[in-house]
Amino acid sequence: MKAAVVTENGLALRDIPAPVPAANEVLVRVRAAGLNRADLGIAAGHAHGSMGGPGAIPGIEWAGEVAAVGSDVGHVKPGDRVMCTGSGGYAEYAVSDLGRTMLIPARMSMEQAGVLPVAVQTMHDALVTNGRLVKGETVMIQGASSGVGLMGLQVAKRMGARLVIGTSTNPQRRARLKEFGADLAVDTSNPGWADEVIAATGGKGVDLIVDQISASVANDNMKAASVRGRIINVGRLGGTKGMFDFDLHALKRIDYIGVTFRTRTVDEVREITARMRADLWADVEAGRLSLPIDRTFTLDDVLAAVAHMTANAHFGKIVMTA
Repeated sequence: MKAAVVTENGLALRDIPAPVPAANEVLVRVRAAGLNRADLGIAAGHAHGSMGGPGAIPGIEWAGEVAAVGSDVGHVKPGDRVMCTGSGGYAEYAVSDLGRTMLIPARMSMEQAGVLPVAVQTMHDALVTNGRLVKGETVMIQGASSGVGLMGLQVAKRMGARLVIGTSTNPQRRARLKEFGADLAVDTSNPGWADEVIAATGGKGVDLIVDQISASVANDNMKAASVRGRIINVGRLGGTKGMFDFDLHALKRIDYIGVTFRTRTVDEVREITARMRADLWADVEAGRLSLPIDRTFTLDDVLAAVAHMTANAHFGKIVMTA
């Protein structure tokens, strides 16, 4: 099969043997793979949990047809259209754990199915499981113009948030956040943005913040948060290290929770998938949760696809077809 493989000289297309599914795995003929930030690190040769290094194939979400199933798999069969998460999606074939393989709704395109799984699982886990979102609360999504961020706006609304705030430093992207559920779009390059958020919540501060930026906004997040607010650290696009106001953290009694898929077990990810499906799958099937596709590339153009994502000029998701 054709695959984008990490080499000592960077990412390169290679012809390699197709993977063979284990008893609990599904082999999929990949038709569309979503690009994610994690893929950039893997493509550059860095480790991402158990993934990465020479010989690795990036790609943590994809969609396609089932080619073969392991002996323990009973919910899908060869020929079924499925969306998956795992590793190795930048290829013509990839394997996914049975608990991370979901049938694609009948009216959904392969491209849309290829960009949904990571976003919807990540944001349900952040907002509902770790964030403990209660109907009627206020929510802020930091970095809301990314694919995962746009999904966060939608999930917060579907799960009953009273006020949803999205942030972006880009005026064109910020102007589009209301299309995806934001009641207020905030520019975090404005030094007074935390005060704007506090005012929008009637002086209380926001109940729940899902933060994809981290270091550069950490202290202002706590300023914008309510007393006993929750901040869920999902991403670190603004830096992995920075100043932290421990006194403000204590004064507001904030729950500051870090999450990542990198250290989760197979059973933990299966549970995340199951919880998401219980709350949101009817919305996925009905098309109420979807993501804009910024641009589509082919697997042959993988280097251009990665460069487009690295440039950070996209709105929504980038997809690669094989």
